[in-house]
Amino acid sequence: MNNRRQFLKISAMGAAFFSYLRGNSTSVDQHINPGKAPAGGPIVLSTWDHGIPANQAAWDILSKGGRALDAVEKGVMVPEADPKVNTVGYGGLPDRDGKVTLDACIMDENDNCGSVAFLQNIMHPISVARKVMEDTPHVMLVGEGARQFALSKGFKEENLLTPESEKAWKEWLKTAKYEPVINIERHDTIGMIALDANGKLSGACTTSGMAFKMHGRVGDSPIIGAGLYVDNEVGAACSTGLGEAVIRTVGSHLVVELMRQGMSPQKACVTAVERIKKKYPGYDKIQVGFLALNKKGEYGAYAIQKGFNYAVYSNSVQNKLFDAKSSM
Repeated sequence: MNNRRQFLKISAMGAAFFSYLRGNSTSVDQHINPGKAPAGGPIVLSTWDHGIPANQAAWDILSKGGRALDAVEKGVMVPEADPKVNTVGYGGLPDRDGKVTLDACIMDENDNCGSVAFLQNIMHPISVARKVMEDTPHVMLVGEGARQFALSKGFKEENLLTPESEKAWKEWLKTAKYEPVINIERHDTIGMIALDANGKLSGACTTSGMAFKMHGRVGDSPIIGAGLYVDNEVGAACSTGLGEAVIRTVGSHLVVELMRQGMSPQKACVTAVERIKKKYPGYDKIQVGFLALNKKGEYGAYAIQKGFNYAVYSNSVQNKLFDAKSSM
């Protein structure tokens, strides 16, 4: 009988302890739930400081009851057209041959997705990606085929190499040394994920890729499951940083699947980063970050290195920039 009483006492203490941990999760993990949108949505999140104006354009749609898919497309079009953002669209830093090549993908609440890669001379690759999704039986078009498709849909060819980016490229040619500096290039991407008032998730990702990359290089941004993934039953995630490392782990899909297993968005991002660190030699010299959002409107972000920030816009968070937690 005494043994039974002792067992019950220990069990009760254990249950109380784990209840305490659940109620104080930040004491056992880093910043498990950075935020939550009241009643789920609407809410929009995007990577880096150029996410602030992008979020504003998206919020103009979400706040009026608009669809998340429309919001993320319009949102990322803002940095695509901004020549001051040298990692996305117009004004993006070129490859080693002096060519601006663009990658983008988009995904809606019904698992529909579209993507373009190695696209040249078209201002808004995200809109071309949506056309691929809606007007073709395919998911991805690349290179000359993507350009011809864009022209057939009424997009106009434009020179996307600005004088500033051309000057930077010619300066780089003096040494032709390829050595990206962590967080300086802002890691090439804007990823945006959104939950609308009707509980529908969508996401978009667009980039001009790594500065001075090899001609033809494509990173994670246009690859569904790597740079972006959306599952309307669970949540959405996007990535930023060295695309090769993200592709190897199918990073954004991994984050969503971890949320499906019950992890918070923050914990899922942490786990995905730790997996990259385990598998990628020299991880201390690269940057990778993830941004995640679940169906409840809870969100999280995490990166290998310090310096990754993200923007949030909801009814309670009025388009603010936050610094993500990091492993180093």
